[in-house]
Amino acid sequence: MASDALQHVLSPFELGGLTLRNRVFVPGHTTNFGRQNMPTERHVAYHRERARGGVGLIITEAVRVHPTSAGRHISLGCFDDEAIPAFAAIAEAVHAEGAKLFAQIMHAGRQANGEATRTVAWTASPIRWSSSAHVPHAMGHGEIRTVVQAFGDAARRMSQAGLDGLEVHLGHGHLLHQFLSPVTNQRTDAYGGSLENRLRITREVLDKVFASAPDLPVGLRISANEFLPGGLEPEHMIEVVGKLRADYDLAYVHVSHAAYQACYSLSTQMADMSFPHAPFKHHAAMFRRAFPDLPVLAVCRLDSLEEAAELIRDGEADLVGLARPHIADPHLVRKAMEGRSHEVRTCLACNQGCVGRLELNLPISCVVNPEVGVEAEWEKLRSTKPAVSKSVLVVGGGPAGLEAALSAHRAGHRVTLAEASDQLGGQLRAAARVPGRERLAPLYEELERDVRAAGIEVRTGWRVTAEEVLAGNWDDVVIATGSTPVRRDLVDGPRVLDVWEAVDLVTDGPLPTGAVVVYDEEGDWRTASIAEHLAAQGVQVHIVSPNAPLSPRITTYSKLGLVERLTQRGVHVHLLRKLTDAGPDAVALVDVIGGGRTEITGVQYVIDGAPGTAQDALYRELDERVPANGGPRLHLAGDANAPRSALEAVYEGRLAGAVRATHDDPEPLVLALSH
Repeated sequence: MASDALQHVLSPFELGGLTLRNRVFVPGHTTNFGRQNMPTERHVAYHRERARGGVGLIITEAVRVHPTSAGRHISLGCFDDEAIPAFAAIAEAVHAEGAKLFAQIMHAGRQANGEATRTVAWTASPIRWSSSAHVPHAMGHGEIRTVVQAFGDAARRMSQAGLDGLEVHLGHGHLLHQFLSPVTNQRTDAYGGSLENRLRITREVLDKVFASAPDLPVGLRISANEFLPGGLEPEHMIEVVGKLRADYDLAYVHVSHAAYQACYSLSTQMADMSFPHAPFKHHAAMFRRAFPDLPVLAVCRLDSLEEAAELIRDGEADLVGLARPHIADPHLVRKAMEGRSHEVRTCLACNQGCVGRLELNLPISCVVNPEVGVEAEWEKLRSTKPAVSKSVLVVGGGPAGLEAALSAHRAGHRVTLAEASDQLGGQLRAAARVPGRERLAPLYEELERDVRAAGIEVRTGWRVTAEEVLAGNWDDVVIATGSTPVRRDLVDGPRVLDVWEAVDLVTDGPLPTGAVVVYDEEGDWRTASIAEHLAAQGVQVHIVSPNAPLSPRITTYSKLGLVERLTQRGVHVHLLRKLTDAGPDAVALVDVIGGGRTEITGVQYVIDGAPGTAQDALYRELDERVPANGGPRLHLAGDANAPRSALEAVYEGRLAGAVRATHDDPEPLVLALSH
């Protein structure tokens, strides 16, 4: 039974003439599951799982209405009637689980520069979204008519596919927003200048959509604030919604924010753990006050159902959207309904498996939930229990080891987890100590919670030896012993700290009185978060990197926010530089190109951000000593395999526990679970 605090958010709601079973929705978010811009079985399984998890409404990722909006073959489109059956399959799966399905229809405009599709980006004016993007094509009137018709055709196809409603995307710096914003629209014809002119294409699109799908409710997704100098702000968008609502029977307004511009604005769209909980909920509240009889949908960094329910309770929204939390745990609503909220796996707002993989043109995944996008394959795996329960030893209590132990237990094996230290959590426990990275803690806390609740034998303070493994009569041994940081001392230079010594400095002090040089070879959050926090405390910080880009392993969405904060805190950044000593309190920066040399003086510490070293000595000894036709099978997971991130650690841990310890020849299945 759900708690009293959740009763209202879990109650039914009327939206556009439809009855939703609750006020929770999954907002549109890109998955990269498409093939030739068509929906696939991965979409069907993905949305079925979230509908099965109890949500009231699912809004599809952006369905691109025209080939000039495709950008990539893995995006989702509906360019002709051949797409109708594929969308119908998604609708059928969602409806079978009791949820409603709306299609978000859009044209990406200038963001859809398509090297993959050999298409040029169409937009209002030839203004790039970033300094490295191609100049887009300013649309002519004939091309505008083509796109308007494409919106209408998409609406008709969604109706024929059996979807329940439509959401027209007027936000996030996509095409209609590009025409609406004075920042991106510098036209002097009938589509530029005044607000009415800049709204003209949106009106034409709505005319066509309402005419083409008269049976479907139509909502509008907007950006309440562009966060751009001279851009649209909430008072402007309230005026826009008021004008459109006067002429169209809008079912709702979905209040988001941001524009797709290579600056701080974009970092707010998928706000990571650097932002506080629900940092933009005030936008939805403004529209709720302005339009009390128009349903308002709220979204962005609503981290849990309990926190989202606050907006309903306080009258700030009518429906609440949780995208990344539903990626992390598709059953969070059902767990709440059954009084099992304590079992929910929490979204970390880390942006690693979702946005980070999108930027690599890969299907989304999740640090917390490595089954994202392969739900059907994992469901098939779990339906087959092993013929014989095996004895499994997991060595290492970090995220890889915890996940491996839990996964092997759920597969029906007898599991013992050994951890050398007196606490579980591994390196994540240290990383979560850095201010701003605290949301990493739920990952190891919830894994430990589930491991102990499952009754798995946990032995801390046990540094397992090869002799103990060989004498233990184990069937399988998962080695998840992690990695150790590297510290390369400067012989005649300032004191050098490895990354974990730097964490101690940041959290336990005393704060440095001199400058700190952060030598960042990896370009990930380990060094960036330390540099940011030291600078926030008034320490003079220099980030030095041999790489050309700053923090290349941090997703662009997060990096744009990081750059803004580093700038505000006065951090000095030196790219394409190598580091050497230049005296007891000085370092020399040597240009990677050309070999020029400059010095930084008054340096108290250098923090070495080199890649870690796999702590794999146990594996290597066992690999040599375990006989080919006897003894336990060995499996590596996480940083013991190779130092990387929690994304790989959890994924490999789940594979090692559920697959490798169960199947004699697991490789084909591993490939199926990772595609």
